[in-house]
Amino acid sequence: MKAHYHLPGLFEFYDLYKAFLPIFRDHREYFYDWCDIGSIYGAPADCIWGGGRVGFGDETAPKVAVLMNEFNLSSRITFSNSLLTEEHLSDPKCNHLCILFEKNGNVPNGIIICSDILMDYIRKKYPGFYFVSSTTKVLRKFEEFEQELSREEFRCVVPDFRLNKKIDRLGTLPEGQKKKVEFLCNECCWFECYDRKKCYENVSAKSLGLDIEDHICVSPTAERGYRFSEAMKNPGFIGIDDIQNTYMPMGFTEFKIEGRSLGSAVILEMLLYYMTKPEYQLRVREEIYLDSMLDLF
Repeated sequence: MKAHYHLPGLFEFYDLYKAFLPIFRDHREYFYDWCDIGSIYGAPADCIWGGGRVGFGDETAPKVAVLMNEFNLSSRITFSNSLLTEEHLSDPKCNHLCILFEKNGNVPNGIIICSDILMDYIRKKYPGFYFVSSTTKVLRKFEEFEQELSREEFRCVVPDFRLNKKIDRLGTLPEGQKKKVEFLCNECCWFECYDRKKCYENVSAKSLGLDIEDHICVSPTAERGYRFSEAMKNPGFIGIDDIQNTYMPMGFTEFKIEGRSLGSAVILEMLLYYMTKPEYQLRVREEIYLDSMLDLF
């Protein structure tokens, strides 16, 4: 059994992964043998089907496709806009992405999705994809989460991070459903947030080009932005000890790392923490920093 990490920034951190993936392949001894890369996810900045984050992801799709092919990794396109209607389904850029990635490489590629309207469309027109139920649905009630897990169309379901530590309830899930649970490990959002769904809907509206005001975050520490060190203090945080000693023994193997809107230097620290043996972290960091093609700022 291995933990499969789903990493952020498919279009956002191309240069970082171009430097990191060869190290991961050629120096596997630097990294924990109990984990691997399940996928890399993201969406182009101007993708109207996109959700979760807006305005991030500048790399061209063909270059991304070639890189993922080279390392035989699954690409997951983040099409998690929750406000889509039938009129949005004909968008040429998003359809072109589907054409490009549906049969790219030797491993299946996926779609992270919120809208059933969009999922029905993609299933019919581009049947080569698998689907991941997005955390943007904000499934806070365990009963809702169980219902989502029972849907056969989803390979994985990402619950709201506040369900992460419901160990007693999680332990009662059938083995088949445990394999579908994909935990969001490092969320920094305020644990008591009551406005999370509205926040995601605001992002979806901006992706559609609607002229609306920015969502006002209700977190008492919102002005500080994301801090990995603060995420580690979050009651829903899942660290490497939790993965090895709690979740994997229970039969859970899928773990999502967030961070599409962050800098590549912060993402590197996450890759070091979650995947890299402590005695090799400096070596990996040095190799990445010394790659002149990588802009960390």
